[in-house]
Amino acid sequence: MSLLKDLNTLLEPIGIPVETGVFSKKPPDEYIVITPMSDRLDFYADNQAHSVIEEARLSLFTKKNYQSMKRQITKTLLAGEVTITDRQYIGFENDTKYHHYAIDVLKEYEMEES
Repeated sequence: MSLLKDLNTLLEPIGIPVETGVFSKKPPDEYIVITPMSDRLDFYADNQAHSVIEEARLSLFTKKNYQSMKRQITKTLLAGEVTITDRQYIGFENDTKYHHYAIDVLKEYEMEES
């Protein structure tokens, strides 16, 4: 599994479009962009990494009040055992008329056998 795959699976039932990196189509009034932030090896034993910690930022863009969607995303992530490390209002974008709200997340995975 990977964090990107888990996030897409968790967020799909919410019903708003989700893309990774940049929204490639004409943006609707509400959407999420996932930006991968880090992918690090952790918990060494016998000089071998035993887990991977992946981090990403979910950027919610909405022309509506962002509070309700923020709560729904937070509940969904926590129910999916994703750790939320930060939540912050980035600001209102005057040129696009979107509110931008960011949620930073991480999840630990066992190393896959090759």
